[in-house]
Amino acid sequence: MRPIKAALLVMVLLFMPGAGLAAPRVTDEARTPTAAAPERVVFPSLDDDRTELVAYLYAPASVEGRAPAVVLMHGRAGAFSSLANGIYDATTLTMRHQYWAQYWADRGYYALIVDSFGPRGYPGGFGRGSYAERPDAVNEVTIRPLDAYGALRYLRTLPGVDGDRIGLMGWSNGGSATLATMADDKPGDMHRLGFRAGLAMYPACGLHNRFARAGYNSYAPVRVFMGTEDEEVSHDRCRDLIGTSRARGNDVTFTSYRGASHSFDDPGRSRQSVPANARATADVREQAAAFFADALAPRLP
Repeated sequence: MRPIKAALLVMVLLFMPGAGLAAPRVTDEARTPTAAAPERVVFPSLDDDRTELVAYLYAPASVEGRAPAVVLMHGRAGAFSSLANGIYDATTLTMRHQYWAQYWADRGYYALIVDSFGPRGYPGGFGRGSYAERPDAVNEVTIRPLDAYGALRYLRTLPGVDGDRIGLMGWSNGGSATLATMADDKPGDMHRLGFRAGLAMYPACGLHNRFARAGYNSYAPVRVFMGTEDEEVSHDRCRDLIGTSRARGNDVTFTSYRGASHSFDDPGRSRQSVPANARATADVREQAAAFFADALAPRLP
C-alpha cells in the first residue's frame, strides 16, 4: 500500500467515522470479559481490503465513568503461543500478551489485543530471520498501522471507553508498527484525534527506510524500551533514531537496559531467569504504568 493511500484511509477514520465501514460486532464465540476470558471481537482494518481483524478485549475490573484504553500489537511470531497446535483463540494467546492485557485491565484500562496475522492467513506468525520473505500484506510500516487505527475506531464505538484517552503498545514487529503509527506523517489534527501516546518495546527501527530522509517525528509522546543484548534487532539503531528525533524537539525517549535481551519482558521462566531481563521487566512495568497514567489522563477543560 502506498503511503499516500494509507494516509487517506486514516483521514477517513478521523474525519468520517463510519463512512462505508461495517459496524463492529462481537462474534458468536464472544464471552463475558473476565480476567480469564476476554471477548473475541471483529472489526475492519483500514487497509484496501478492509480486512476483518480479530481481537481480544479485556475490560477493567471496575471503573467509574468512561475508561481509557490501550491497543496491543503483537510481534513477528503473532498473537498466539508456539504451543497453540492449530487452536487460535483467547486460550492460546501468549503469556506475554495475556499478562500485559490483564496488567492494564487491573489498572482501569480496556485492553485490546489485535491479531494482524491470523485474518491474513498467518496465524502462527513468522520465524526469526524471515524478515525478507514476509508478505507486504503484513507490512509493519504501511499496513499494520491501519490495523491500529481500525482498533482505535472500534474502541471509540464502545460506550465504556473514553475515546480521547487511547494509547498504543507494541512488541518487536508490533513495536515498529507502533512507531510508524505514531509518526506525524498522518493528515489532520492528530494531537486531538489520534492515539494519545505510544509504547514501543524493542522495535526494529529500520522501518523500511520510511524516515531515512525526513527523520522520525511523532504527533504524540512515544517511549521506546530495549535491551543492549537484543539478539534480533539493533539496539544502537533505535537509540540513534530516537535520540535524533528527541534532539529535534519530539516528545520521545529511549530507555536502554544493560544486558537485557529481545522479549525481555516475557513472563516465562526462560526469559525471567536472566537477572538483567528480570530487572528490566520490573522497571518497564513501572515506567509503562506511570507513562500511560500521565499521558492518558483526562484533559483539562
